Amino acid sequence: MSGEKFMKLKEKRVLVTGGALRLGRAICRAFADAGAKVAVHCSKSLEQATELLEELGGEAMGHRVVQCDFSRQDAAEAIFAQAGAVDILVNNASSFFVKPLADETYSEFEEQFNVNFTVPLELMKKFQAQNLDEGCVVNILDQQICKTDSLGGSYLLSKKALAEATISAALQWAPRIRVNGIAPGPVLPPVGMESSKMEKTLKLVPLQRPVKMKDLTDACLFLVKNDSITGNILYVDSGQHLR
Repeated sequence: MSGEKFMKLKEKRVLVTGGALRLGRAICRAFADAGAKVAVHCSKSLEQATELLEELGGEAMGHRVVQCDFSRQDAAEAIFAQAGAVDILVNNASSFFVKPLADETYSEFEEQFNVNFTVPLELMKKFQAQNLDEGCVVNILDQQICKTDSLGGSYLLSKKALAEATISAALQWAPRIRVNGIAPGPVLPPVGMESSKMEKTLKLVPLQRPVKMKDLTDACLFLVKNDSITGNILYVDSGQHLR
């Protein structure tokens, strides 16, 4: 149909934070398969990031590894210094541990906000400051952002803050920059519980099945490619947010 417009991913430069493991790793593969050049960010998982780089074809294919700890005050600047100019930013890196607010220490609160909100926001600001004619940001959130959870603590607060920043940035930076979010549901067991089949969780999910990794990566590619979508948060969670 005339008037349709889609961002072509071939040769686009993509920065994926937390790209060495789990969902981030799958997102890196999906963009590389679509012809994009991927900057795989990692903090401590340099070995896994290097393995992924080789799997994707290495620097000869335009890919690279970017290593930086989010605890650095200049994390966003340091990441962009290594990644160079990028067309697409995927804020995927996440810190997840759940404690009631009254039980959290200041350092725990600070860590989760740094990883889940402060540095992603700074990366978004650095991204839009590139003055691209066309760019896209996708923030990986959590299906819980639409709820109030007494046990969510700073994890949930930080994800809610990033969700609000997603909407605000989409409005402020249009028409050059589109900003969207994905709110995943049960795709993988938490770190340290890899053997779990998430049976208890899945009983409470309307579709009663885990989210396929490909469904999440397809959603990410869709939000990037469709130039008519900005300021949206897409729940890819088997209906978990409904309960």
